[in-house]
Amino acid sequence: MKRIYSVLVENRAGVLSKVAGLFSRRNFNIDSLVVGETNDREVSCMTIVSSGDARTIEQIEKQLNKKLDVIKVKTFNEGASITRELLLMKVKYNRENRRDIMENCDIMGAKIVDMSRNLMMIQFCDTPERVNLLIEMLRTVSIVEIARTGCVALTKCGET
Repeated sequence: MKRIYSVLVENRAGVLSKVAGLFSRRNFNIDSLVVGETNDREVSCMTIVSSGDARTIEQIEKQLNKKLDVIKVKTFNEGASITRELLLMKVKYNRENRRDIMENCDIMGAKIVDMSRNLMMIQFCDTPERVNLLIEMLRTVSIVEIARTGCVALTKCGET
């Protein structure tokens, strides 16, 4: 079972290391980790995706709440939140596969943001599942390099 944690922390050096250390010491897995400033420069938001059984998920939340630098911990259920991930991907193309790549990008809503004589860079922002789908769709072409941000998430507007 996966859980998304939105963790507001003090924006200071070493906080990321302390939170990552908590996961490491207790042998909890981090599937995805994204950190960025909030509208308050003194506060950062960590979006952590982790997986485990119900006990592990509960323990992670309890341990996060014990950290001094942690201001607030929210857990998101997938149905009550919106998640997005950014993908940048370089692929090799040729005359034979160029049109297929462009059609797949068009179908999925991805953008071609850079091109050279034989390389194309694709940008895609969507759910992690759809990011994985686009990668699978383009697996038949020569993928040169991939960079992914990890998940960011917020509760839906009608949720509390």
